[in-house]
This record gives sequence, structure tokens and C-alpha cells, in this order.
Amino acid sequence: MSKVLAIVEAQGGTIRPVTLSALTLARQAAAALGGSVELLVIGKGVQQLAQAVSAYGDVLVADQPELEHYLAESWTHVVMAATRQQNVRLVVAAATTLGKDLLPRVSGALDAGMASDVSKLVEINPGAARFLREMWAGNVLGVVEIGGPVALVTARPTEFAPAAPQASPGTVKALPPVALGGLKTSFAGFTPSVSERPDLTEARVVASAGRGTRGVEGIKLIEQLADLFNGALGATRAVVDAGWLPNDLQVGQTGKVVAPELYFAVGMSGAIQHLAGMKGSKVIVAINKDEEAPIFSVADYGLVADLFKAVPELVALIKANR
Repeated sequence: MSKVLAIVEAQGGTIRPVTLSALTLARQAAAALGGSVELLVIGKGVQQLAQAVSAYGDVLVADQPELEHYLAESWTHVVMAATRQQNVRLVVAAATTLGKDLLPRVSGALDAGMASDVSKLVEINPGAARFLREMWAGNVLGVVEIGGPVALVTARPTEFAPAAPQASPGTVKALPPVALGGLKTSFAGFTPSVSERPDLTEARVVASAGRGTRGVEGIKLIEQLADLFNGALGATRAVVDAGWLPNDLQVGQTGKVVAPELYFAVGMSGAIQHLAGMKGSKVIVAINKDEEAPIFSVADYGLVADLFKAVPELVALIKANR
């Protein structure tokens, strides 16, 4: 029976929502193959995490001292071992920084085909796997076919609903220890970005700033709007390139892809590169003084106004009605 292997990403000992989106794709593939899904948990002292993950299915655990910190090199050996030992047909990870770093390396090591950032399963059988993938900033939809006995994909989290827990917990079993001697890379350190706001890719509400915010004072207005909803702050590439906000807040083709319940697009024209990263949002509210701005073509609600006047009024109105 063919198996689908889903790579688990965790943060603070808790499974990340993006993994649950990737798990949805994994379950779809397993159903098409008549097989099953195993969730791979990797790390040191991760038994408690594995038990929590078992609410979503059977879990395979690689728990070794050398795996305390993520390294593409060491995790590649683990994923390779799991793929070979478990007769895996498809390996799935979320299209995150980790997924995009890890799976291409595994693909090369296994000499297996890979598709990145897929948005839909088209077909999978023992000989071939086909997936839908957006290209050219979403202007082209292509079907990518992966031949061979093993395929690897990273799933765009915004295109797959988070998987629900199973009716009963799955099994938890250990992967036999993997030889990790002679690694050429080592963990030196990690300094996380600390913010009281939620992660950009997981927030229910995102308020994004465009070039029209004109710097620090305008950015402060967008921050107020985000904080009203306990939301995340986003930005266009122009804002990031100007140094007004850090790179990890960029939304777009060369930034992060988001699909929150509510997206505020403030002071931005709506360049196609930015639209590629947020057009999947459930409700889009655009504020721009240029009524011809392309952003209005994708907005559910559009306000043609000067953001420096409109945003303070909007913030005050929301506060007054709470």
C-alpha cells in the first residue's frame, strides 16, 4: 500500500497551521492512491509534540540529539530514510521557508521529481503525479507532471483548508536511528524576529502598507489598523525596498503568500507582483486616492480617499462601534 509522508513543522512545541494545510493535500493524495498518510516529526525530545500530532493521524518520529535544531542537511537524511523504509509514494511539505529549503535537497538526494508551491492535486497514480501550479504571478495555471516512483511537493497553504483532527488518535512509532555522522554543516545560532502581532501567513486579518504611506508616519496609521483586529502588518516590495518595514513583512510574488479573512490594502497601486501574494484573501478592502489604481479590480470594498485622512477616521469609527 502506497504511503504519503507529510513533514511536520512546529513552533514552540506546537504544530503550525501551515502543516495542517499541507496535510489536507496529503490526505487527498492518499485517498486517490488507496493508501495512508504518515506525519513525520523530527527533532530532539519531541515525544510530546508527536502525541499532539497523532490527533491528525499516524506519526513517525525521528528523535535524536543531532536533530535538536533544523538543518537541511540532517533533515534530508531523515526524510530519505523515512521515504525508503515506509514505501512512500509522495512527500508533502508546506511551501514555507523550511519546506522550500528542505524538499529540493531531498529531491536531489533521491533523484526524484518535485513541484513547488502547488495549489491543487490533479491526479496521482503509481506511475505519475500531476499538480496545478500558478506561474507568472498567477497569470498562467500550469499542470506539472512528476514521473517516477517517488514525487515531492510543497503545498501553498492558502489553497488548502487546514485538516481536521481524526475521530481517534493515530499510532506513534519511532523511525530507526539515522546515521548522521560527518555532516558538513552545523547549527551556529538563531535570532528570531520578535513581534506581539501574529505571524503574517497565519493571521486572520492583515493590514498592508504601500508606497502611498510615504514613510514612518503613514506606517504608524497602518499599524493602528492592524492592531484593532489583533492582525498582522504587511507591506509591498516598494515599502520594503525603501527600508520602511523589514523584508519578512513583504507580501507578493517575491514575498509571502497570504489569504486572511480580511485584508486591508492601503496606499498601494496593486501591482501584479503584489496581487499574486494576497488575491486569495476572503475580503479585500482597498484605500487609495487614485480611482484608477489596479488594486480596486480585486477589492471587495474600495474607498477612493487620502489614506492620511481616511485611515484615522476608519480607526475612530471602528473603536466607537465596539
